[in-house]
Amino acid sequence: MFLGLVLALSSACTQPPEVKTIRAAADALGGRDRIQAIRTLTLEGEGTSPNLGQNVTPDGELPVWKVTEFRRTIDPAAGRMRVQQVRTAQFLFAGATVQRQHIGLDGEVAYTVGPDGRAARASAAAARDRRLEMVHHPVIALFAALEPGTRFANLRQQDNLELVDLRTARGDAFTLALDRGTKLPVRVISMGNDPNLGDVAIETSFSDYETVSGLKLPKRLTTKIDKYPQFDLQVARNIVDEDAGDLAASEAVKTSDPPAAPAVNVTAEQVGKGIWWLAGSGNHRSIVFEFDDHLTLFEAPLNEARSLAVIAKARTLRPGKPLTHAIVSHHHFDHSGGLRAAVAEGLTIITYRANAEFFQDLVARRHTLVEDALAKNPKPLKMEPVGEEATLKDRSMEVRLYHVKNNPREGTLLFAYVPRDRMLVQADLYDSTWLQYPWADNFIWNVQQRGLQVDKDVPVHGAIQSYADVLKTMAAKRSGRN
Repeated sequence: MFLGLVLALSSACTQPPEVKTIRAAADALGGRDRIQAIRTLTLEGEGTSPNLGQNVTPDGELPVWKVTEFRRTIDPAAGRMRVQQVRTAQFLFAGATVQRQHIGLDGEVAYTVGPDGRAARASAAAARDRRLEMVHHPVIALFAALEPGTRFANLRQQDNLELVDLRTARGDAFTLALDRGTKLPVRVISMGNDPNLGDVAIETSFSDYETVSGLKLPKRLTTKIDKYPQFDLQVARNIVDEDAGDLAASEAVKTSDPPAAPAVNVTAEQVGKGIWWLAGSGNHRSIVFEFDDHLTLFEAPLNEARSLAVIAKARTLRPGKPLTHAIVSHHHFDHSGGLRAAVAEGLTIITYRANAEFFQDLVARRHTLVEDALAKNPKPLKMEPVGEEATLKDRSMEVRLYHVKNNPREGTLLFAYVPRDRMLVQADLYDSTWLQYPWADNFIWNVQQRGLQVDKDVPVHGAIQSYADVLKTMAAKRSGRN
């Protein structure tokens, strides 16, 4: 049960223990008055930002972006924040390897600034996430703790730490962990929702404190989501009360509506006898194969909304035949994003054997903060892991599945081949819109190793092309040439 902050913090004799703990933390950082007087806090530095859900194997190290020119400015009294950074991929990537990002928050309004300098409003969920991101700094966490309406609960000890739960007047909740000796904040933990991982603890740890303008400020902030690293920031400069310019969102952004969830449109194009390519909105496609007495889906991609729409469309193609299986090509989050939706719809999952344990974990995870289809309609996971090769075959259809070998980015990837049509069905090996093709040679080698005769490429990303055109495009662009 939360305790209201209704007593003056100076009334030491009547303070609940949670209030005493917050006051001790404020004193350790520079004092209540100094914290409450802060106008702006700016962090400049660099670090690494792992690319969650994109490792080579489910248990492998995450690929990372090197973050440079990082700058975060916070006006805690106004509830405003601006973050600008440049990041460069330290891994093979088919898109732009250098990216500039610029986001902001103004109270309840989150926004993103595009390359052209124009700001657009972001979702209400983004605003909540960014408000919590602000308190993942010890001074801003204590500023929030000292604000009217903030409530405290559940003071407890854990090893050499004191932990207390806080809830702001807006309803944002987080836990503050303090060193029992110094009373300095050691970390902040808040709960969030990840569409793939479900309920996740987001934890930022603080170290290497320095004193700037009467405040103790960490020079290293390390954030993780669940067990996965998210951002390791080395602060080169902590700047207090600098004139940071106007952090407010423009009136045009403030008066605009938060973006609605993008509409999901699924089209069906027959690309062979008993084979359909499900495209439509976005750049994640699926393929349906018709067997004697059932249908099989290749890829339940992106997220729940896309996958449920794909499954519904697939069931209209041959109403007399049930959709029974979904082939999930690999574990990357944009390709396993519909896994739980497929399980909720009763489909049996076919995937490479190295994905099995990870998929079991994804299906078992709790989704209580935002209930998804499986949380609302629990069903057991039915899975058929396959090895290096597998064949799905009856009188109507033959689909061969192959594990992609020796790919530098995709360790658990399956692609499909239909010998009758000399058709290749693949995800993440080729997309006609990519800037470069760093694993083109591996793609070609995998096709040649299996002795496949390919006429047509039917992709999860991009457009259908002849295999001859695929080879021409890769030859022209795999070295970064236009």
